[in-house]
Amino acid sequence: MNTQLSSLPGPLLVVVIVLAVVQLTLDVIAVVDLVRRPVDRVALGNKWVWVAIILLVNLLGAILYLLVGRRPAPVAEVAAPEQFAPRAGSVADALYGPRPPVPGSPGPGAAPGPVGPPPVDEQATNPGRDDVDPR
Repeated sequence: MNTQLSSLPGPLLVVVIVLAVVQLTLDVIAVVDLVRRPVDRVALGNKWVWVAIILLVNLLGAILYLLVGRRPAPVAEVAAPEQFAPRAGSVADALYGPRPPVPGSPGPGAAPGPVGPPPVDEQATNPGRDDVDPR
């Protein structure tokens, strides 16, 4: 039975064209994936077998490769960090050496004090004035 495409009814011609586009798209996707995939991640271990299946078994060959022919990548074991990430100060100390102590500041092992400027003593700033109202 040798029929030409022009003799097919309109809706059937649309179905044939859509199936041809789907088959060509799946074949290209499957062959490109097969070329990029390492041999150890291909089922059967032989890429030439899959090229033949994809191209000769029409639409089902590409679908078969995409569903069965690909092996997933091995899961890499990621070791958990033993401690938290270093602080920025310790990284700077490692790069540039420890900072010299600043006069009047607590040492590196001291507990943090109150945040903000120290309280102002009016008598210390104005020693000659006794008429300061404490209100």
